[in-house]
Amino acid sequence: MPGFVPEPLVRSHPFAYAQPVGSRMGNSKKPKTHVDLGPLPGLIGYVLRRAQLAVFQDFFAAFAPHNIRPAQFSVLTVIERNPGLTQSQVAGALGIKRTNFVGMLDELEKRGLAERRQAARDKRSYALYLTADGAALMRKLKPVIKAHESRMVTTVGEAGRETLIALLREIADGKPRTTPLRNGKASRAPRAGSAAT
Repeated sequence: MPGFVPEPLVRSHPFAYAQPVGSRMGNSKKPKTHVDLGPLPGLIGYVLRRAQLAVFQDFFAAFAPHNIRPAQFSVLTVIERNPGLTQSQVAGALGIKRTNFVGMLDELEKRGLAERRQAARDKRSYALYLTADGAALMRKLKPVIKAHESRMVTTVGEAGRETLIALLREIADGKPRTTPLRNGKASRAPRAGSAAT
């Protein structure tokens, strides 16, 4: 759109705080300093954050030509798959605070990728839809996200991906595990009435 200047998405170098000490740009000739991280490498939150940085670095590089950030892609995906949901429904489904969601949606609307329409059943709320440009962009992004996901899978393998996603879902759900891992895979408790009960 005329007058719209997208902010750069890709850093000229990886996140500084995600690199080992001594690996920062300009320090390549200096000897690496060993840093005792204490219990951090064994903490789920710490390792999860480091993994997120690695995933996001690849995502930003892949999606930079389209000027799309991870949260924006998630919002566009949910709107594409569920046209007509309200703002609060989309924000709730993705766990985005309403104040943050409104600003993000404003930007997507300004770029002509999504639009608000007055909800038929409730005149006080707005239903969300992709525009023609938004739908066209999502078609372009499908092979991009597929290639991005494939690069992530190469580090852990397909079986590792399934296990990782299952475990992360359990953390996100906040429910304690009731069954052990089987062959490295997260298994769910058998349903009542099944052969396993």
